[in-house]
Amino acid sequence: MFNEHVQSRSAQQAATRQRVLAAAEQLFRTRGFKATTIRQIAAEANVSTGTVMAAGEKDALLVSIFDNWISSVHNSRQTDLTPSTETATTEDVLRLFEPFVGYFALDSELSREYLAVLVRGTHQSVIFRDLALALLGELETVLARTTLPVSQVGPGARTIYLAYLGLLMTAASGAIAMPEAADQLRQTIEFVIAHPEGNQ
Repeated sequence: MFNEHVQSRSAQQAATRQRVLAAAEQLFRTRGFKATTIRQIAAEANVSTGTVMAAGEKDALLVSIFDNWISSVHNSRQTDLTPSTETATTEDVLRLFEPFVGYFALDSELSREYLAVLVRGTHQSVIFRDLALALLGELETVLARTTLPVSQVGPGARTIYLAYLGLLMTAASGAIAMPEAADQLRQTIEFVIAHPEGNQ
């Protein structure tokens, strides 16, 4: 009986947190991150400001929104990376990044805010831990099907991953447009696959 009550309360808290995150994202995208207040998020989610703050202040909410979405992409394609005998191409590798590039391009201002929070280092993000390992694993799975020597699959995946992060930060800063970042990522992937000695 006690265990059921704890599980029910835990499920309720998780549902409330999701409602807060959904309200925050909707307001961040329509009103702007800086213009949105905790009070507005609480009103939109139909909860108290204390409940919102229990989920996190604005920076923490923003990190959770992006991290949850990125995590859902990785989870949804667990079965999509089944072993194949076909040789993978640059486009196959690039396809791993398409959802993320598209999501960040959806609202460049909000993406800049998210990346600025990460750069400040005030909030932990799974994008540099669990999600980094997930993406690296996906990259290795696809790169293993290219002409890249087996010994260079790991270093190649790390090279591409770090290039992706750098290009994402550069695009979010406004220095280059997202399509240009995607094109430069394609060039990096082509270089890694064609020049395995460069990954040593």
